[in-house]
Amino acid sequence: KGHALCQPVLFILWWVFFLPQTILGEIRDEEDEILPRKDYESLDYDRCINEPYVDVLEVMDNRKAKKYEAVRWIMVFTIGVTVGLVSVKPSLFSPSQAVEKCSNKGCLPLSLLELLAFNMTFVFIASVFVLIEPVAAGSGIPEIKSYLNGVKVPGIVRLRTFMCKAAGVLFSVAGGLFVGKEGPMIHSGAIVGAGLPQFQSITFKRIKFDFPYFRSDRDKRDFVSAGAAAGVAAAFGAPIGGTLFSLEEGSSFWNQALTWKVLFCSMSATFTLNFFRSGINFNKWGSFQLPGLLNFGEFKCSEEDKNCHLWTAVDLAFFVLMGVVGGLLGALFNCMNKCLAKYRIRHIHPKAKFIRVLESLLVTMVTTVMIFAASMLLGECRDLSSPTLSGGTDINSTVRQFFCTNKTYNDMATLFFNPQEAAIHQLFHQDGTFSPVTLSVFFLLYFLLACWTYGVSVPSGLFVPSLLCGAAFGRLVANILKVKLGMDIYSGTFALIGAAAFLGGVVRMTISLTVILIESTNEITYGLPIMITLMVAKWTGDFFNKGIYDIHIQLRGVPLLEWETESFIYIEVDLLTASDIMEPNLTYVYPHTRVQSLVSILRTTVYHAFPVVTENRQNERDFMKGNILVSNNIRFKKSSVVSRAGEQRRRCQSMKSYPSSELRNVCDEQSTAVELAEEGEDLLQQMLERRHAPYPNLYPDQSPSEEWTMEERFRPLTFHGLILRSQLVNLLIRGVCYAENQSSATQPRLSYAELTEDYPRFPDIHDLDLTLLNPRMIVDVTPYMNPCPYTVSPNTRISQVFNLFRTMGLRHLPVVNAVGEIVGIITRHNLTHEFLVAKLRQHYITV
Repeated sequence: KGHALCQPVLFILWWVFFLPQTILGEIRDEEDEILPRKDYESLDYDRCINEPYVDVLEVMDNRKAKKYEAVRWIMVFTIGVTVGLVSVKPSLFSPSQAVEKCSNKGCLPLSLLELLAFNMTFVFIASVFVLIEPVAAGSGIPEIKSYLNGVKVPGIVRLRTFMCKAAGVLFSVAGGLFVGKEGPMIHSGAIVGAGLPQFQSITFKRIKFDFPYFRSDRDKRDFVSAGAAAGVAAAFGAPIGGTLFSLEEGSSFWNQALTWKVLFCSMSATFTLNFFRSGINFNKWGSFQLPGLLNFGEFKCSEEDKNCHLWTAVDLAFFVLMGVVGGLLGALFNCMNKCLAKYRIRHIHPKAKFIRVLESLLVTMVTTVMIFAASMLLGECRDLSSPTLSGGTDINSTVRQFFCTNKTYNDMATLFFNPQEAAIHQLFHQDGTFSPVTLSVFFLLYFLLACWTYGVSVPSGLFVPSLLCGAAFGRLVANILKVKLGMDIYSGTFALIGAAAFLGGVVRMTISLTVILIESTNEITYGLPIMITLMVAKWTGDFFNKGIYDIHIQLRGVPLLEWETESFIYIEVDLLTASDIMEPNLTYVYPHTRVQSLVSILRTTVYHAFPVVTENRQNERDFMKGNILVSNNIRFKKSSVVSRAGEQRRRCQSMKSYPSSELRNVCDEQSTAVELAEEGEDLLQQMLERRHAPYPNLYPDQSPSEEWTMEERFRPLTFHGLILRSQLVNLLIRGVCYAENQSSATQPRLSYAELTEDYPRFPDIHDLDLTLLNPRMIVDVTPYMNPCPYTVSPNTRISQVFNLFRTMGLRHLPVVNAVGEIVGIITRHNLTHEFLVAKLRQHYITV
């Protein structure tokens, strides 16, 4: 009997406490499974101040500098105009009108089959575009956000991606899927910003002009920021909101000059789109009546109603509650979509590509059947209460009868079988009410189907579906307050606040989204309600999980760096120092290194930067004696010295397959002595006692003395600078080296233009013809290294390291102690949330 009573009690406890945590919360064990991938490269936002770059600065007078800046402004304007022109897309044929005519004739099965045929054909074409370029799937905002954060996502800004994205989103929207075109517009604008200033394309290799400007990651990322902002401006008619979007959601580094350029680009895009859309739609060129692809219309009370008001101070309490509910709904949406994305990653993506197409067709078929059945079975025939919307639009062009008699319309079909922008206008401005059943069913179906759709293999956005779903929620609240409780409120305001609450709960944007909505409504008085609603929705949603874009970035394993370390470990993370998270096992080069050694290093490692070092040998014992850094030096260097023999053995094994017989012979000479060592002999002692030539070895070139102390056996490596992999490969390909019996002054000099000629696709070391190389030649890397990179001390706290790395947009951060010795290096992966949490756990275990 007691067991029977405990069951319902336990069930109630599980329902109250554990079910919300399971649905909305983020379980730690599942979070630990998602780790940043090591194959993502970072961008070089920090300039390499080497000798060729200094030469360019010396020859650049004031007139050339002004010309360079003028070209930059011209390119920013061109990007804005191009994005505006791209946004003027022809609308594909929609089968809703054909279904309307067929429904009047009573041919129900034929209308459904016709609708399925149109939708599935369009979605199939959109899926084919994604098969051509997989990066074109989705909205592209997570990828652009990652790129602006400093992560190089392969293929994200290619011309082929742009063509597949721009064409595919037309078919996916026309195919009846619950997706929007505003998100892909942001991605398209970013691609235009990245590719247009380069004057070359990997898709069309013949398109290549001798354009010497903007050949760096810094300039390219600035143009991507401008292009993304122009995409937002063209989508919503919000140039200021687009500028804030790039600032809030993207760039790691921002300055005042970039703000002006991005705003100018956004204004150019809005002007261009407005000019052509107004001229095409109204045949009034220069009237400027359509600023963006999505316009919410004008919110105003009718002149007959003298007691009408858009909102009052009392309504703010309801707006706060709607923000809480919107945050909960957004968290639930994100959690469900994350589970679906995980399922796709594990069970659909590993299979053949046509399985993704079948999934898209399945979603289309289910969506079409569901909205058709809901409109026919659950829609209500309601009287036309007003011939026009409050925004001035003819209502007869947007209502759908769908088996209703004359002078009545089907409220469910009016929401489902209209374009999403028209449905939003209906919810914002139509005086006639929708029934609570219609709004509830519409919200539930749209919520579930939009969640299922976002992530399928078609170009798809999430802004407009979230706005439409939230507008239905807000209109439902207004219906209850106005009709059921008799309150005097403006229904359109509650629909707008509901749209903002749900969208804010999904994407967790605050400042930029507030400005976008204000600019889209042209009503500044809505600023305070929208801001309060978005803040409450964000705080509520952040209690359970992250925004939808951050979730998809995390699922891709992108090492994204937030503006600051996570709040719940912000205090604890300062228990760690730079020496706790750095990579101590360094692969380094000497200022003068043989070709043989450079080839070996480049072919056996995947690092993208190498410290340039020399070994301290003179007066080291006197200088280091009694210094507390001696113990740190031993700890940092011991593992590196011990691993040198194994590292060299791996390089030698890879060099045996080289076509150059001389390289093979050199390798055999170095590896023979190591292989002859007796088993059990101390590897460290063996390597220290061997003599090597001064070039190109990675070991000491002097045999140790018996009087050497332990500190001298672990000599420090004096840090001189950083050199990139791309620079070393470029030097080898161009034959920049000198012979042993010559001076380094005889080495050829490369100009800055020659160093950046192949940007952004530098040659790979495996494409190098090794038969043309002389392994005995020596390369002087000092003119091309960065002699003054940002560095930190081993005792620097993690919060300081993170702020320096994040705000300056760094890619590599050397750790150098007080005596100029490099003891490790920090990259983006060492500062990710998952890596810091793991190091904190190790710290607590050690303590």
